[in-house]
Amino acid sequence: MYATPESLPRLTAAEYLDWETQQEMRHELVDGYLYAMTGASLRHDEIAMNLAAALHAHLSGGPCRVYKSDIKVQVANNFYYPDIVVRCDDGHSTPNEYSLADPKVIIEVLSPSTQRFDRGDKRMAYQQIPSLSDYVLVSQDSHLVEHFSSEGSQVSLNRDADSLVLESLDFSIRLSEIYR
Repeated sequence: MYATPESLPRLTAAEYLDWETQQEMRHELVDGYLYAMTGASLRHDEIAMNLAAALHAHLSGGPCRVYKSDIKVQVANNFYYPDIVVRCDDGHSTPNEYSLADPKVIIEVLSPSTQRFDRGDKRMAYQQIPSLSDYVLVSQDSHLVEHFSSEGSQVSLNRDADSLVLESLDFSIRLSEIYR
């Protein structure tokens, strides 16, 4: 039997980090409440892997690292699991070995069950991160990529010939490569 988040006591960030390392299933912590992370569809994972592989190859040998879906991002006392996160080493340490607080790029592949949260509350939370230069939403159900930059610009891409450009990483990828 599973408990609903509201039936459990609210957790502090420290309590969550201690508890989460002992769990088999991943959980996000939002406003003190736990939210179980379910598995992704095959299409969702293919899209995320295409992006992560291209980023990894592009950034190889440099100061930036790509992490896919198992590293938490800390925003204040909340913890989220983005599909892809890029962190560039600036000499500062991470809060702990399972999370980071200074991502440069966050990419979310939208699932029907999460897209409202990814576009709304999660996007607003991520905008609080000083180091974040790019937030990218990638639809798994249609060819649509939305790119939000820290400067406030928003670009929507929907043709295979369009390219997602992340100037902060000197990186570009065509939608046809994302959705292959």
